[in-house]
Amino acid sequence: MKRLLAAGGLLVGLLLGGVSAEAQVGTARGKVLDDQGQPIEGAKVVLDFMGGVTRKAEATTNKKGEYTRVGLSPGPYRITASKEGFAPQFIETRISLGDPTEIPEFKLQSAGKTAAAAQKEGESLQAAFDKALKASQAGQFAEAEAAYNEVLAMNPSKPELVWNSMGHMFVQKKDPAAAENAFRKAIEAQPAFPDAYLGLASVLISAGQGAKAVEAVTKVATDFPQDAKLQYVCGWTLFHTGQAAEAGEVLKKVEALDPLNAEAQFYLGSIAVGQNKIPEAVAHLEKYLTMSPTNTQNVATAQGLIGALKPKK
Repeated sequence: MKRLLAAGGLLVGLLLGGVSAEAQVGTARGKVLDDQGQPIEGAKVVLDFMGGVTRKAEATTNKKGEYTRVGLSPGPYRITASKEGFAPQFIETRISLGDPTEIPEFKLQSAGKTAAAAQKEGESLQAAFDKALKASQAGQFAEAEAAYNEVLAMNPSKPELVWNSMGHMFVQKKDPAAAENAFRKAIEAQPAFPDAYLGLASVLISAGQGAKAVEAVTKVATDFPQDAKLQYVCGWTLFHTGQAAEAGEVLKKVEALDPLNAEAQFYLGSIAVGQNKIPEAVAHLEKYLTMSPTNTQNVATAQGLIGALKPKK
């Protein structure tokens, strides 16, 4: 019991700490299609790492419009697809460890104009997005918001990515109402967008509106029962609103749908700590660490819990 109490206290205390995690590699895989759904051969795919260090990788599509790029650092990326005669398109996503991360399909619109004009249009869109991102990172929120609105005025093919970025900008600005609105706009544009639901749930929980967060994520998890990412968001929200038992049931489903989801292992271990299931807790937390997660805060917590739970030799 003493070990359990110590571990429980550590679970709270270590959530404030963090350690560095060794960089690992991941793989990105996806397709580039035209607006009729036909594959585009020879499209250039550029992967820009957005994790604070300048890194860029490239790939080229084959006859089936497919591309694969290995050796990538896990984390956030902006991925741009382009081909002469088509308007370029970019998306934002995260690349994980383990099996290749499936990147959402690109569907490039036929330019309907000169290739040079299409290229210029795509470059203008990317430049506006870069401007917004840099302003946001610098804490220049008025400039960032204006730049994001400029991107939206250009009618990007995936407006949900712009709204999601605006949501995180408003979180940084400490404007929860604006952040909630932006995340909801992202969800309106793409009803099954896990990152936007996670952002929305986080904002609502921080504002003391956990019930609203649970309502939102439970509904989408029910609508998309086989989507491991949405199920994870639901489990995460239930955990952070004090519904550990319910969270455990959802996270077990995540474990079955996506065995490589490291964070699900962390939360299953944390739940087992609260239930005094020490061997189960240690097993989940040790598995979490073997998966080389990039969430340094949870890595520190897991290491501390294991140290408190395992018998001292």
